[in-house]
Amino acid sequence: MADRSTFDHLLDVNRYGVIATADRAGKPWATPVFFAPLGADRICWVSSPDARHSRNIESRADVAVTVFDSTVPVGGADAAYVEAEASRLPDDGITAALQALNVRLPAHKQLEADDLQPHGSLVVYAARVQHRHLLVRGGDPDHGNAIDMRLEV
Repeated sequence: MADRSTFDHLLDVNRYGVIATADRAGKPWATPVFFAPLGADRICWVSSPDARHSRNIESRADVAVTVFDSTVPVGGADAAYVEAEASRLPDDGITAALQALNVRLPAHKQLEADDLQPHGSLVVYAARVQHRHLLVRGGDPDHGNAIDMRLEV
């Protein structure tokens, strides 16, 4: 059954998502990022502010994020879709974001404040979730759909 707990589980067990952004003119760009859930309504990641997706976020905050396990056989994937507004995370949220990310990282890859600007090259970004959707595969007995669909949860 597609519900909010299934959505949260997908974000908890998967480490990578694809963030879709667009520049001021609407030209799209998608990029994979290592992410972590940050509370019930945000996800966070670190990126260079010079990366194309980061520059796009500076001019247009609307993003879409897809989280899924790409290692499962065709037809076996679950997916979470997010519509959100993204921005640089304010300073008062950085400690919590680094903790959330570091829980998912091996010891030799842990992030520190010095990895962030102005000392380092990275910035913490967060996307505030506005809409959550789950993939419902075609033939789902609860929904009677013949083809794959998304269900808002």
